[in-house]
Amino acid sequence: MQKIQLKGKISKKTGIFIFCALGFIMALVIVLHHNPNDALQEEILKKILSCAVILASCILFGILYDKLTSLPVELYQNRRLIWKLAKNDFKKRYAGSYLGIVWAMVQPVVTVVMYWLVFDVIMHGAGMAMRGGGDIPFVLFLTSGLVPWFYFNEAWTNGTQALLEYNYLVKKVVFKISILPIIKVIGATFVHAFFVCILLVIAAFYGYYPTVYTLQIFYYSFCTFILVLALSYTTCALVVFMRDIGQIIVIVLQIGMWATPIMWDFGAISEGWAVFLKLNPMVYIVNGYRSSVYEHSWFFEDFFSTMYFWIITVVLFGIGALVFKRLKVHFADVL
Repeated sequence: MQKIQLKGKISKKTGIFIFCALGFIMALVIVLHHNPNDALQEEILKKILSCAVILASCILFGILYDKLTSLPVELYQNRRLIWKLAKNDFKKRYAGSYLGIVWAMVQPVVTVVMYWLVFDVIMHGAGMAMRGGGDIPFVLFLTSGLVPWFYFNEAWTNGTQALLEYNYLVKKVVFKISILPIIKVIGATFVHAFFVCILLVIAAFYGYYPTVYTLQIFYYSFCTFILVLALSYTTCALVVFMRDIGQIIVIVLQIGMWATPIMWDFGAISEGWAVFLKLNPMVYIVNGYRSSVYEHSWFFEDFFSTMYFWIITVVLFGIGALVFKRLKVHFADVL
C-alpha cells in the first residue's frame, strides 16, 4: 500500500527539476523569439526582464518548494469534493427566491444594455470614440469586454469572502479549508458559461459566426480562472484579519474596470498611457476574448503579452500560496 501511494507522488528533486526545465525552455523561447513590431531596444529590455523574473522564480521555487506545492497538491487530492461543493454552493446561493438562478444573469445583462443605450444609441459618437473608431458594432465590442470582467469581478469578490462565509468549516480541524476559495471561483464559472453563450449569440447576430479561433475562449477563461484564484488566496487570507480588505477590493475593481479596455480601445489613448495600462493582466484577457470572437487571431501571436501574463500569474499564485499557508493556522482563532 505504501509503495502505491509513493508511486503517485513526485519527489522534491524531480519537481524542482521539472519546474526549472520549463523555466529554461520558456526563457530560451523568449530569447530566440523576434517581434518585428517592437523596437530593438524595447524588445531587448523585455527579454532581459522576462529572463530575470524566470530565474528568480526558479530560485525561489527551489527554496520554498514544500510551501509552494502544498496548496496545488491539496486541491488535486480533493478535486471530487471541490466539484461537489461548488455545485451545492451555486444552488444554495439562489435557493428560496422565485426566479432562482435568473438573478445571477439580470444585473450583468442590465449593465450591458444600459452602457449600450448610453454610449451607442443616445451618444453614438461617444461609442465610436471610446473604441477608437472601426467597424465593429459597439454592443459587440462592449459585451466581449464585459463578459470576462464580470467573471473576474464576481469570482474575486466571492473568493475573497470564502473563509468568512464558511467560517463554521474553517473551525473544523479535519476539513481542508484550502478548497473553499476555489469553490467560489468555480461557482462564478457556471454563470460565466452562460454569458459566453450570450456573447456568441450577439456576435452571430452581427455576422461574426463561431470559427476555430472561438475555441480560444476556453483558454482565456482558464487564464481568468487561474488569475482570480491566485488573487483570492491572498485576499481571502488577509480579509480574516483585516475586514477592510473587502471594501478595498470593491474600490480596486471600480478603478480596474476603467483601467481595462472594456469600453474603450488603445487606439483612443496616447502611447504613454497604453504602455502603463498594459501592465494590467486583465488587458491580455479582454483583448483575447475580442481576438477569439471577431478579430480572428491566435493568442501566441502576441508572444510577449502571453509570457508576461503567465509570469505575473505564476508569481501571484506563489504569493497567494505562501500567504495562505502562513496565516491559515490562525484562521480558527480569529473566526
